[in-house]
Amino acid sequence: MKARLDKILADSGLGTRSSVRDLIKSGKIKVNDVTQKDPGKKVDTDKDRITCGGEDISYSEMVYYMLNKPAGVITATEDKNQKTVLDLITDKKRRDLFPVGRLDKDTVGLLIITNDGALSHRLLAPGKHVAKKYLVRVDGVITDEIKEAICSGVDIGDDKPTAPAELENVRQVEADVIVYEAEITITEGRYHQIKRMFEAFGLNVIYLKRLSMGSLTLDPKLEEGEWRYLTDEELKRL
Repeated sequence: MKARLDKILADSGLGTRSSVRDLIKSGKIKVNDVTQKDPGKKVDTDKDRITCGGEDISYSEMVYYMLNKPAGVITATEDKNQKTVLDLITDKKRRDLFPVGRLDKDTVGLLIITNDGALSHRLLAPGKHVAKKYLVRVDGVITDEIKEAICSGVDIGDDKPTAPAELENVRQVEADVIVYEAEITITEGRYHQIKRMFEAFGLNVIYLKRLSMGSLTLDPKLEEGEWRYLTDEELKRL
């Protein structure tokens, strides 16, 4: 990819466009071992070698992370008062990263962090009907009638009922209190959708974890708050 030198350096995490221009003009940037002081110099990231103070600058046009989002962290690119999911990506070098979709502050599990807008659109566009599976726990009994209703579509106060969902592996998980657990798969992304679906039957969601999105399944080795790059095979499937 050919792009301006200052853009490449800024996207690689060296600083803002203005700060990297100062860096370039100071003579600390070399392209193919030649000092380059023109911020607008077009550089081919596939062929040219860029260094800063002798250190190679690695550039990837698109990057993809899998994050196991913990509770208490908001799904946003930045916030002055609260920790965001991007704050958890400790080695991020690009400034244009964003989360694909959102998880509520108290929801945990799979979240994709990328700068690939086209991929984000394919996964989130309503017409694509990309399946998202969650583990949900509620403070009550998930009866057969509730299961049947959820699998048919639920009136949650919107213009139309939810699309049919899948509800499987329904079971009671607490012996001393009534807490039921299930795996639910939806193909929409309405505001607080799963919580509202169960609230329609008087059940409060007390735990929600996203397990998969499309073909991508949360890596069981990732603890909450941990991340890794997506593999080539995962990207190919997505």
